[in-house]
Amino acid sequence: MLNTGNIILDKSFAFALDIIQYTELLEECKKFVVANQLTKSGTSIGANVHEAQNAESRADFIHKMKIAAKEAEETEYWLMLCKHSVSYPYQEDLSPKLQEIKKLINRIINSAKKPLE
Repeated sequence: MLNTGNIILDKSFAFALDIIQYTELLEECKKFVVANQLTKSGTSIGANVHEAQNAESRADFIHKMKIAAKEAEETEYWLMLCKHSVSYPYQEDLSPKLQEIKKLINRIINSAKKPLE
C-alpha cells in the first residue's frame, strides 16, 4: 500500500489494487468483458489523480480530477452490474471505498475552483 500522506493518492491507489484483485476473480469466472472494463475504469481513477499532481495549471489540475471523477462514475456502473447480475461474484467492500473516493474527488474539485485569496 502506498503511503504518500496524500489521502486521495493513497486511497485511489489502494482501490486500484482492490479492483485488480476483484477483476482477477471475475476472469476466473470467465466474465472477461466486464472484468476488462472494470480494470480500465477502476485503475484509471488513480492514474488521473496521480497525473493531476503534476498539472501544468489549476485548470489542468481540475480537468484531470474531473476525468478521475468520470472514471469513478463508470466504475460505479460496472460494480452495480456485477452486484445485480445473478451469475457474477460481488465484493461488498468496493462500493463504499468508491463512494469515499468520489466524495474526496468532488471536494478537491470544488476547492480547486474557489478563487485564490
